[in-house]
Amino acid sequence: MTAKRDNKIRILVVDDHFIVRMGLVALVNTEPDMEVVAEAADGAQAVELFAHQHPDLVLMDLRMPIKDGIQATAEIRNRFADARVLILSTFDGDDDIHKALQAGAQGYIFKDSTDDKLIPALRAVAAGQRWIPEDVASRLAARNLFEELTPREVQVLQCMAKGLANKEIADVLNISEHTAKDHSKSILKKLRVADRTEAVTAALQRGIIHL
Repeated sequence: MTAKRDNKIRILVVDDHFIVRMGLVALVNTEPDMEVVAEAADGAQAVELFAHQHPDLVLMDLRMPIKDGIQATAEIRNRFADARVLILSTFDGDDDIHKALQAGAQGYIFKDSTDDKLIPALRAVAAGQRWIPEDVASRLAARNLFEELTPREVQVLQCMAKGLANKEIADVLNISEHTAKDHSKSILKKLRVADRTEAVTAALQRGIIHL
């Protein structure tokens, strides 16, 4: 484990967009009690760098190549129980937020937050606190209004997003056309929508599926 220097909060910044990552690094390094000790461009790099650097905190993007932020967070938390992760994302879907927290993230903040919101979030999570701001909490609360889809229904929904009809969905998932039709009806009911197009739109907005 790398020794902690000058009692600074040692941070690993993870984002696949170079300019965004550089901006975050510059912002963090202006704080006298923080320093960026490593940068990663995807979730797989994040896991490797965490094992090497063992930072106090990971500032983690959500959607990235190779491994996304949820997968990387889960792997890091499984390997290092004391790891602290703050998700920073443009995605505000309630399912995205729920999955990130389920994976072990202690906080979630949107990328349109200003530095006077991000910096306190970094300090709080590094200190072992949870950070769920009001806008994030309201998204999570809205999730309780909907019945959760089963894993099979999510698979059917992903097929819907590709424009497949029930017979085609049945062939892809190796189920009967009747079963595919039943799943489709259940999805519309649970998402509280009238048709497939609305179902796919709602699922994308909430982060249940991704294109």
